[in-house]
Amino acid sequence: MSEPDNAGFGSEPLANGADTSTSVGVISQYVKDFSFENPNAPAIYQVQAQPAFDVQFNIGAAEVGADVHEVTLKIDVKAQLEDQAAFVVELAYAGLFGIRNMPAEHLQPFLLGEAPRILFPFARRVLADAVRDGGFPPLMLEPIDFNGLYYQQLEQQALAQGDEAGQA
Repeated sequence: MSEPDNAGFGSEPLANGADTSTSVGVISQYVKDFSFENPNAPAIYQVQAQPAFDVQFNIGAAEVGADVHEVTLKIDVKAQLEDQAAFVVELAYAGLFGIRNMPAEHLQPFLLGEAPRILFPFARRVLADAVRDGGFPPLMLEPIDFNGLYYQQLEQQALAQGDEAGQA
């Protein structure tokens, strides 16, 4: 009778029980910084117009411990009604991710592409609730392809470096 080969994955047994497989887990999620401003209340509620929105995103990542990384999704929203600011929301929503045995070339794409995708639905809910609690209809941001944006930014950086090299 033959021995099973580690649940059928065809890999060799690991020496001394060492775990060399990649693992990623969300340890915690939290609001790191938050601000909601309603500078023209109550007059702004008299304006019967559709607001214009300016939405900006920024993503940061830092190693905060052994195999632990913090990813911060910063979302800034400014809403204008006619010539007045309706509201301004600034949210820094963060998550701690436990990451072990991830190849170095995969770490940055995970931290700047996949991790924000995981955090976004929760940050979007915080924003929607705050805007609603501020007296406006909830702001429901459309889903964002953070992975696509990450690779697009890499491509733009490579093109910019190519242009600089060509001019030197």
